[in-house]
Amino acid sequence: MTLINDTNSLANFCEPLHDTEFITVDTEFMREKTFWPELCLIQIAGPNDFAAIDPLAESIDLGPLFKLLGDGSVTKVFHAARQDLEIFFHLMNDMPKRIFDTQIAAMVCGFGESVGYDQLIAKLTKVQIDKGPRFTDWSVRPLSERQINYALADVTHLRNAYKKLLARLNKDQRHSWIEEEMAVLTAPSTYL
Repeated sequence: MTLINDTNSLANFCEPLHDTEFITVDTEFMREKTFWPELCLIQIAGPNDFAAIDPLAESIDLGPLFKLLGDGSVTKVFHAARQDLEIFFHLMNDMPKRIFDTQIAAMVCGFGESVGYDQLIAKLTKVQIDKGPRFTDWSVRPLSERQINYALADVTHLRNAYKKLLARLNKDQRHSWIEEEMAVLTAPSTYL
């Protein structure tokens, strides 16, 4: 379990990820009582490393993460990215660069429209996701080890799903099919 709650640790985690081909990203947030979602946890995985980032920690500046999200040389892989991108757009005053949404890719690959994360992971990797902490109040601290591990599973299993979907898109020459959907998804006007 890795929980980052200070700027120095965040910078040390993010810096080597600038040299990777892709990272997987997810967030946990609360939206029930606020107009904009309140970001409560960010999960990031590179090809060989992963961490949960506590944006509610008093001693953290998310600048190193925003720099990574803005790096156009690294693909940012999300599943059902719209709400995550809305959060980052409003925090960064910019859109993360080079986005790949596995839900859109899964639709193009024949998994049906709006396939859920758990279903996609089960179909592509044969892994069953623990659904226990799904309805957690992510704003309450401290987070338990089970909550953090649950949250990290959202990005660690996404790595293999991304690779398998990318291989299918390339094999079937359908990568261009998702470009229009990704263009809408990443347009700042979508989130204004």
